[in-house]
This record gives sequence, C-alpha cells and structure tokens, in this order.
Amino acid sequence: MNPFRFELLHTSKKSRARVGRIHTPHGVIDTPNFVAVGTNGTLKALDNAAVHDIGLQLMFCNTYHLVLQPGTKVVKEAGGLHKFINRSMPIITDSGGFQVFSLAYGSVADELKSRGTKKHGNSVIKIDEEGVLFRSYIDGSKVLLTPESSVHAQKDLGADIIIPFDELPPYHISPEALLRSFERTHRWQKRSVDTHLSMRQNQAMFAVIHGGLNWDLRKKSCEILRELGFDGFSIGGSLGKNKADILELLANTVPHLPDPFPRHLLGIGDLASLEASVPHGIDTFDSSYPTKLARHGVALSHQGQVNLTKGENKTNYGPISNDCQCYTCQKFSRAYLHHLFKAKELVALQLATIHNLYFMVHKMASIREAILSDSI
Repeated sequence: MNPFRFELLHTSKKSRARVGRIHTPHGVIDTPNFVAVGTNGTLKALDNAAVHDIGLQLMFCNTYHLVLQPGTKVVKEAGGLHKFINRSMPIITDSGGFQVFSLAYGSVADELKSRGTKKHGNSVIKIDEEGVLFRSYIDGSKVLLTPESSVHAQKDLGADIIIPFDELPPYHISPEALLRSFERTHRWQKRSVDTHLSMRQNQAMFAVIHGGLNWDLRKKSCEILRELGFDGFSIGGSLGKNKADILELLANTVPHLPDPFPRHLLGIGDLASLEASVPHGIDTFDSSYPTKLARHGVALSHQGQVNLTKGENKTNYGPISNDCQCYTCQKFSRAYLHHLFKAKELVALQLATIHNLYFMVHKMASIREAILSDSI
C-alpha cells in the first residue's frame, strides 16, 4: 500500500484556493504550505533540530549538490537523508535538472558562485537524448545525469517526494526550440516515472508541467503527464519574466490538472507571489526567499520588511515584531541584532533565519485559516 496520499479538506467559495493534507511516511504536510530550501541537507545558518522546533513540515534538498558532495551512496549507507541530516519530518528532493540547465544556459545558481567556478568552469559538456554530461564544480570530474541515474540518486537519498529529470529551457527561446525541449522533457519524465515505479520504496513522484508561456503546450503537458502514474504535479519550466506572467500561467494551467492531487509551484516563494498564487489552487511553494533575506539582515513582519542593518535599529531595544513568539523575538532586541550584523557575527545569520522561517510557517497557517473561512 502506498503510504502517500492527498486529502482535500476544503475549497474556498471565493477562489480556487484550497486546504488539504499531504500524508507521507514521515508525517503530514498541511497545505497550502511553504517549503524552505536546504540545498546541502541543511537550511543555511540553521541545524535541523532548530528547523524541527520551528515546525517546518516540508524541506527541499538538492540532488545535484548531494550527488557531488558527499555523494548519494554515502547518504544511503548512513541510512538515508532523514537519518543523515537528523530530520524526522518530510523531505522533497529535486532531480538535479534545474542546476545543470542553469549551468548550460549561463545562469549559475547563487550557491555555486565562488565555489570552484573559475578552476573547473562548471561547464555542461553535452546535452542529448540520454541526459546531460557536465563537470563537477568540486573537482572538475565528469558526471552524467540521466532520467534513470537521477531517480536512482533520489532513491539513495530516500526523500518522501521526488522529482523526474526534466529540461529547463531559458525564458528567451524560439517556439521551435521550446517544442523540441518540450518533447524531450516529456520523454525524460516518462523514463523517470517508469524507473520510479519499478522501485517505489514508499516514495511519491511529482510530475513537472512544462510548456513555457505557450498555453496549448501547458495544457498538452497536463494531458500527457496525468496518464503516467505520478502522485502529484509541480509547475516548472520557464515561468515568465515577472509575477504577471506567473499568474497568467497559473490561470491557464491549473484548470487542466487532475484532482485530487497536490500541486507544487517550483522555485517561487516570495510573499507577494505566494499570496497571489494561493487563490489559483497551489498547495506548496519552495524558495530560498526568507532565508536569503535573513542572511542580508532583512527580517519579515506583518508590517513589512525590517532591515536590521539600518541605523534606526541601533537603539531599538524592542524585538523584531511585538506579536512574534519566535526564539529570536523572545530573547533578543533589534539593537542587539543590528550590532551582530554590523560586527559580522555569524550568530546574526542564525537568529534572523530563525525569525524569518518562523514567520513563514505561521503566515501559511493564517492563510489556511483564511481559506477555511472563504475569505481568500
């Protein structure tokens, strides 16, 4: 019996927004929900015990990085990713496709900057029907990532939810090139899900809807992928150049997704986009948005963003937010946090990240309550 299932509890009378529960072997994910990104098996500046205490129900880890360091065989021998990183709650991993195609098209993820890029080039050597051959940013060795090897890597990691290998084309692409990419990425997803279903291991796999800003292709992607045995659907590929494009894309894609299956929006999680996307019926969102803001000294609050590095906070002896119950707000003042950032003390990153993650967890809880009352 598959331990994974989606329970739809309520759909708003005002929009497509909905409240549900995703059941996994490592616990329940209440939806809609925010998914923080822990690239290397940890959220930057936080250990996983702290993340657990904050209550983050789903954490996103990157297969590409874990393949290169420490290697998925190491993680498997440690008992899987949950044991390796000491996390008892659900985990989702991506396929590695986003990172390798970012390298191929010249938009290297922030995490890769200053990590051997000049020495080894981070170059993608070849993209063909088999997969993608690229150089490791760690030692320059050649690595072949295919639909099958991506799935096997995610089986070694043992995440609750995994993603098929797909191609991520750039926003500026010709219609002909978009169609070629579209056709290949769906062949790759078929190979991925076939591999997954042959060795399910209590994991769920979410399809990735593609098609750029071509609504006919988006509809066709939904029709193709809904027949292949996926457990949920994520919306990926090129999502456009601004929030308006994303919202138009959702309006033209979500109605073609089958029910009852969970829906994930890949790589989008800033507050404005998240709040605008929930009424379209999206269930989960992954982003490094709140943790990246924290590392730059920016704290989230219901009154707007708070830049802790600004001089106005030097003698502000109150918390970031008077209504916040997080560890940081209960223990420390803005003035102290301002001092820590100015002094470049590492604990500043930890305390600001605790606050922002706590804010997102409780923000999503309030959004779920608003949907239940049909006010969203």
